[in-house]
Amino acid sequence: MVSESSTPAREELPSWLGIEEAAPFTGQKTKAADVVRRWPKLVNATLVAFIMTMPPLLILLGGGQPGAPAVWIKSTVANLATRGESKKDVLLGGLLLPGFDEQSCTSRYQSVYYRKNMSRPPSLHLVRRLRQQEALQRRCGPGTEPYRRASERLRSGQKVGDGFVATVDGCGYLVLISYRGLGNRVLATASAFLYAMLTDRVLLVDPGKTMADLFCEPFPGTSWMLPKDFPLDNFRDLGEDAPESYGNVAVNRSGSVSGLRFVYMHLDHAASPANRLVYCDDHRQFLHRVQWVVLRTDSYIAPGIFLNPAYKEVLDMMFPRKDSVFFLLSRYLFHPTNDVWGMVTRFYDSYLKNADERLGIQIRVFDGDKPFQHILDQILACTSQEHLLPGVVTAGGAPPPVVRSKAVLTTGLNSWYHDTIREMYWRSPSATGEVVSVHQPSHEEHQHFFRSIHDMKALAEMYLLSLTDKIVTSGWSTFGYVGSGLGGLTPYIMIKPENHTVPNPPCKKAMSMEPCNHGPPYFECTRKEIDKIIDTGNLVPHVRSCEDVPWGRKLADPIS
Repeated sequence: MVSESSTPAREELPSWLGIEEAAPFTGQKTKAADVVRRWPKLVNATLVAFIMTMPPLLILLGGGQPGAPAVWIKSTVANLATRGESKKDVLLGGLLLPGFDEQSCTSRYQSVYYRKNMSRPPSLHLVRRLRQQEALQRRCGPGTEPYRRASERLRSGQKVGDGFVATVDGCGYLVLISYRGLGNRVLATASAFLYAMLTDRVLLVDPGKTMADLFCEPFPGTSWMLPKDFPLDNFRDLGEDAPESYGNVAVNRSGSVSGLRFVYMHLDHAASPANRLVYCDDHRQFLHRVQWVVLRTDSYIAPGIFLNPAYKEVLDMMFPRKDSVFFLLSRYLFHPTNDVWGMVTRFYDSYLKNADERLGIQIRVFDGDKPFQHILDQILACTSQEHLLPGVVTAGGAPPPVVRSKAVLTTGLNSWYHDTIREMYWRSPSATGEVVSVHQPSHEEHQHFFRSIHDMKALAEMYLLSLTDKIVTSGWSTFGYVGSGLGGLTPYIMIKPENHTVPNPPCKKAMSMEPCNHGPPYFECTRKEIDKIIDTGNLVPHVRSCEDVPWGRKLADPIS
């Protein structure tokens, strides 16, 4: 955590880099003094990364001066040379910064070797906004003098209307309380980060019991973890009827925040229409007068934000392709810790690496933990319909010649589906000559919440799913949304069965790789008529109804 007494002075980088400030991050225990000592190295590294991405003409114009910095992320460059993968861009088109200590978080720069090239490169405006957010997080985050002052105001009970100025020090804060399963928490974090960028607030994530075991710090020189001494008592127990709730302020208090220390945004999948009014807030109604905003959600709320006309211009610049919002944000934010990344790479190298093709099958059953025949039938019907898995030779038939290999990764709480599919290809050869191997990393039998090893396994499996070439996911499953979104994979979604019957069709190709928001707003922001339900899937061309949850909303590129 950054020391209060040794916060580094702000320095300006050339404007053409699109970076306000930059400082290397070397792990969760980085001290400000170390940041200052290593400042020149980051400037050099950033310049080199910029030059490496420039066309030859620009390099000639630069003069190629002798003595220019030539080394950054040394071990990664060595890997590029030895593995013959010089075209791999470990910074993902500027999405990531150089200068982090690679050994403290090996996944940050190694994951590019396990994935295909970026299917959706970041826009220049998104890169610029990320650098601005990083600067804000460093200037106002935990351990800084502005954060200390803001926390003290919250602790002392200073309220709006008591001479309180929310924008003091230029620092506002968004505290995220995410809950339910890991998939829900990942989706909530990504969309909260998007909202923080749009409203110029520092994002602070309630770590719960497992966050530090799962993810590396995404921001250089600071922490995104909410400090343990956060002064707001019982903030995890807030409900949507709280006096500070957005719905109460907007409806019952007519937008008056006088006498409040913070505003609470309750946006879970079952939030009331009044609380969903926050989707239409332009951050100038009353939130700009409140320094602290607490957000509780279990959902991917980004599609609702895209319905707000106030953010249309900036969102269009940040995301020209609307089907890649979660993909880009997740590749920036979520870098597994070394322990989790080790689980990913060991399994991948042992079972998936050498296959000609990799297929992911994510299985989530909502009717209980025991296996069901109709779920297996649906998986086999889907993979057959979409030509993802071959049939098998009937008993006594001659096997065709071997032509290629296919590794199937199955994930789920129960091992029965995996075992049955594996035995099918063990007892009979495939009808196409493909050698099919079937693998499952774990089978926990029951879902557990906020247990470290359980969440570590879940995260490792999400990442493994994202490393496949094609993916089949279960409808309604946030686990599946994360697995496909992380990999930039447009999934085949298995529709949730009714009455233990295989749906017809058993699955359908999704319109985009974006997750679904299960609790979107149902009113138009220009009118805010919360008592009048309308089809928000028809308001703008890039927000549409989800394939698996008809009342849900997801982002997709407009139909041409």
